[in-house]
Amino acid sequence: MFLEKLCNASGPVSHEEEVRELIKNEIKDFVDEIKVDRMGNIIAHKRGNGKKVMIDAHMDEVAFIITGINDDGTMKFAAMGGINSKIIPSKIVYIGENKIPGVIGLKPIHLQSGHERRSSASYDECCIDIGTKSKEETKKHVKLGDYAVFATEFAEFGEGLVKAKALDDRAGCAVLVEVLKEKYDCDLYAAFNVMEEIGDRGAYVSAFQISPDIGIAVEGTICADMPGIEEHLRATEIGKGPAISIMDRTSIFNIEVTNGIIQAAEKSGIPYQRRRAIAGGNDAGAIHTSGDGAKVATISVPCRYIHSAVSVASVSDFKNTVELLKKYIHSLN
Repeated sequence: MFLEKLCNASGPVSHEEEVRELIKNEIKDFVDEIKVDRMGNIIAHKRGNGKKVMIDAHMDEVAFIITGINDDGTMKFAAMGGINSKIIPSKIVYIGENKIPGVIGLKPIHLQSGHERRSSASYDECCIDIGTKSKEETKKHVKLGDYAVFATEFAEFGEGLVKAKALDDRAGCAVLVEVLKEKYDCDLYAAFNVMEEIGDRGAYVSAFQISPDIGIAVEGTICADMPGIEEHLRATEIGKGPAISIMDRTSIFNIEVTNGIIQAAEKSGIPYQRRRAIAGGNDAGAIHTSGDGAKVATISVPCRYIHSAVSVASVSDFKNTVELLKKYIHSLN
């Protein structure tokens, strides 16, 4: 499964090289042109007639950046993208291109004060430990500005589920790759963008270059079908099909395009759900405000435990997202 290769690759914000090479090699036989712009976005073009359609996913994942080296050899670090400090202690990470293993350390509960036990750990209270004993020794292996990514390996488990890091948005990248393998009549562009996790930066550049009529962002999105969350607060649920968004922090999605996606699903018998939350944002916010603008929508693969060391998604949701996007693009003939 190509999704496995994508999730296991390292691609933190502004360091998407490994992911980019995998995608370029996978799509080269299915498109007419592949361009990599100065930002590092991949823009793949399948020439056609009619509407200019841009399908979008982002290559980067939430990660960490090394900001300091302590005298004892441990390191200070900060988040690249939205990673809640509650989930970081005791996680294993890989640092830099050489994937040096490290552990995110926190003072053990036995040594914590009452206040510390009752509150969440902050980034300042944690460190990354690579097993060295001094600042000088650490400097031989790591430098300031190096990145660190979660070390989780992709695996299948349960009934048709997968667990992995970076399903946001390697799931979207894998969907676009599958969609590109088919022929369409419209003028189709697939943009695999950089730096979404820090403000959709790559998408502003690619959308300005493409100037699409329609833009479809494909995301791994929040999923909350778990104990302690009332049903009406569950943004999406695993196994119920791709999620079609209503609005989010950066976009109110075009009703014409959204209805077209829903009609394509219903006509083809593809299960789908509406994303019952308006939190977060994605590249659609950049696409519809670049150049002359575009009509935008978002189709998402629901993912539990998003922006953490390990997320969970359904293989059937992934496959149905691929089929839905194909059907919608064909409907534009």
